[in-house]
Amino acid sequence: MRLLVTGAAGFIGSNFVRYWVERHPDDLVVALDVLTYAGNRPNLADVEDRVPFVHGDIGDLDLVAEVLAEHQLDVIVNFAAESHNSLAILDPARFFRTNVLGTQTLAEAARRHGVSRFHHISTCEVYGDLPLDSDEVFTEETAYRPRTPYNASKAGADHAVRAYAETFGLPATITNCCNNYGPYQFPEKVIPLFTAKALDDQPLPLYASTQNRREWLHVDDHCRAVELVLQHGEVGETYNVGSGVEASIEEIADAVLAATGRPSTLKEIVPDRPGHDRRYLLDSSKIRTSLGWEPTVPFAEGLAATVAWYAAHRDWWEPLRDRAPVLEGGWATSPRGGKPST
Repeated sequence: MRLLVTGAAGFIGSNFVRYWVERHPDDLVVALDVLTYAGNRPNLADVEDRVPFVHGDIGDLDLVAEVLAEHQLDVIVNFAAESHNSLAILDPARFFRTNVLGTQTLAEAARRHGVSRFHHISTCEVYGDLPLDSDEVFTEETAYRPRTPYNASKAGADHAVRAYAETFGLPATITNCCNNYGPYQFPEKVIPLFTAKALDDQPLPLYASTQNRREWLHVDDHCRAVELVLQHGEVGETYNVGSGVEASIEEIADAVLAATGRPSTLKEIVPDRPGHDRRYLLDSSKIRTSLGWEPTVPFAEGLAATVAWYAAHRDWWEPLRDRAPVLEGGWATSPRGGKPST
């Protein structure tokens, strides 16, 4: 294959680039990233001699068309997205620009170029949320019911991809994945945020709804799922990618504190984020049955390894920490829900 990977300097994108070139050394991978605050070129340092890098925006039609033609690429894997729910409350417009209009523009470039596959990475959050006291799950047939600007922007992106598939015959596939964790995740997200704070003996900010739960999947297992969809997935299909493993925000905090040897007194309750979803859980039986995928990294083992990675890579995350545009817990002290006064 000859792949264009967008969002390639982000968390999941950089892990996917690394995964692909290691498993498919004869393939060409071109990395494209606009390098917003969460995009980090050093994420690709260990493969930069094998992966051409393009600094650019998926919303730039002429640039994407030029890259596709220059490298004769036939597959696009779209990880590019604004993805932080808290930031989406402060600046929703940037999420709709990137996630909806950017994805539409990328699909248009793909249509004009004639790619053999356009794979779009989506999220479980487009389905809305589930009650904490239920055994409900999201299937691929669940109606979309996004509750936050980020969720809505990702839902809009999914609809754009499907519209291009139906109207123009774009050979598209979509995966909706649960929460990922692992190395190279920007330290605004909960596991690296908690880990960095614990390592520095700082309070871990837990939203007041401490029992809200998420389904967790190691990023390597997500990369394997995308690989299988590219190789064997059916054009036009959507696949949910989930581990079946749920953990509450408090359970995550407790696990990080235990792994770092810090006391539970570091847990600090902060006001809930507006529109804070209660629970997500995916039915991933379709990808398991049709493509033979299943997660291989046990959550407890993967979380411990992730915490250890951050402990060993301060030089990676310390310079990034001050880039985070949101201070969690400021919702009650700022009219826009942003950084509280200090």
